[in-house]
Amino acid sequence: MQDTLIKNGLIVTADETMQADLLIVGGVIADVGEALDRPGANVIDAAGQYVMPGGVDVHTHLNLAVGQFKVSDGFFDGTAAAAFGGTTCVVEHPSFGPEGCSLMHQIQVNKQEAAESCVVDFGLHGVFQHLNSQTLDEISSLLSEGVSSGKIYLTYGGRLQDPQILSVLNQAKRSGLLTAFHAENHDIIEFLCRRFKDENKLAAKYHAQSRPDYCEAEAIYRIISMAQAVGNVPVYIVHLSTAAGLLAIEAAQDRGLPVYAEVCPQHLLLEDSCYEEPDKGLQYIMAPPARKAVDGAALWKGLKQESINVVATDHCSFNFADKFTHGKNDFSRAPGGIPGVETRLPLMFSEGVLQNRISLNRFVEVV
Repeated sequence: MQDTLIKNGLIVTADETMQADLLIVGGVIADVGEALDRPGANVIDAAGQYVMPGGVDVHTHLNLAVGQFKVSDGFFDGTAAAAFGGTTCVVEHPSFGPEGCSLMHQIQVNKQEAAESCVVDFGLHGVFQHLNSQTLDEISSLLSEGVSSGKIYLTYGGRLQDPQILSVLNQAKRSGLLTAFHAENHDIIEFLCRRFKDENKLAAKYHAQSRPDYCEAEAIYRIISMAQAVGNVPVYIVHLSTAAGLLAIEAAQDRGLPVYAEVCPQHLLLEDSCYEEPDKGLQYIMAPPARKAVDGAALWKGLKQESINVVATDHCSFNFADKFTHGKNDFSRAPGGIPGVETRLPLMFSEGVLQNRISLNRFVEVV
């Protein structure tokens, strides 16, 4: 591999911005300084350009299959899109595996497929889809495989109940595993969806109404309470979407609790009016749904003030044809999720940095 010397660029890190040269040897940064020289290196003149690290998207579903639906890309196409958009590492949330499978099953399957197909660096999260003594024992195996986090769903078929969540958190505290949560109250969602069906309210606009902001906030409060009960174990809230949920997180952080949160561009930029668009509303079916303008404004503020720690995508590229075919008569039948791995960095730069919502250094820190 030929050495690369990037000269005269404006190097941006999370902490500082400086005019300097950057030397890359064997794919690794070897030196940063002024007037660097390297005989035989490929020299790139970056005068007038920013030089920034590649992005890390810690929440993707590139290899997801849910029932009859499968995402459109897969590891190769998805990571090629990521690279094109400036992301050089993805961390995949695997789908649920076969009923009763071990905690390691989805790690092993996805690790092999990703190794064969990814064109950027990759990592994996664990996923808890049921719980027994074997599952708890396998948490140490996750860590041995380099998997430092595991995800719990509070909704969908593979959700865990509160006693099970407490058991996972207790074991996570002992082992050092970071537990991530999809935070929505399943029973509220089911109740509202049934009511909307009874009232024949099946258009896309009712999707957001079936998953209201208090549905997320309640789940976050509950997660934080369980983490406290176990002994202030760290927890991570994925795809935070509401001002109400952010209030719960900030209240916990103000008490010194280790609660972390990610936000996605779609929840910063889209509003629930998108579901009103004729023939297009179903495109935006995702969970959590697009929210109100006040929620987006609160999330931008939280990102700037560092109560939100990460910008990820929840990339989930179910195609529009499936959404329309299956959701046109009932929004709840449309596969949920939208793509974003290619557009995350450009959107955060244009709508975050250029709109003065976050600084350039904060941009580098969170993406």
